[in-house]
Amino acid sequence: MDTYELKVAGLKRDLPIIQIKDNLKIASFVILGDTEMVAATAPLIADKLPEVDVLVTAEAKGIPFIYEVAKQLNMAKYVVARKSIKPYMNNPIIHEVESITTQKTQTLCLDTEDVAQIKGKRVALIDDVISTGESLKALEELVEKAGGNVAAKAAILAEGDAANRDDILFIEKLPLFTD
Repeated sequence: MDTYELKVAGLKRDLPIIQIKDNLKIASFVILGDTEMVAATAPLIADKLPEVDVLVTAEAKGIPFIYEVAKQLNMAKYVVARKSIKPYMNNPIIHEVESITTQKTQTLCLDTEDVAQIKGKRVALIDDVISTGESLKALEELVEKAGGNVAAKAAILAEGDAANRDDILFIEKLPLFTD
């Protein structure tokens, strides 16, 4: 299997290169279970963020990372936009998105309690990888529906053309591979 050597925050990872479309491959970066990567990168992103009141991520890969960023910033809570409506949710607000990695429509949901944490607050959107930006855009629109003000968008990696954006904070670039 072909791999891509990623160097970030003093760590090295050999990422498998995965075909996701006929003419597109990605280096598969999975933060879940990588405690060392989370611990090394969270302080770097925390240092880059402007002053914010709340952190928000989408379920699921961003969860360990946002947890550690919140710890770095001494925040007692953070918000996770769920990918389906859960029975415990009271009057959830929802937004739909299509992601490069899932290749299907996803739903993002916030419960009333989440909305209360976000409304009128300065929000940082946190993710592991920003690629096409579609997931990030949907999360931003969801936060705006909840009355939050997006003050920052941050990820460990910016994939492909995302690395050229000036509206996101990231640590390293991750290439896309085309045939």
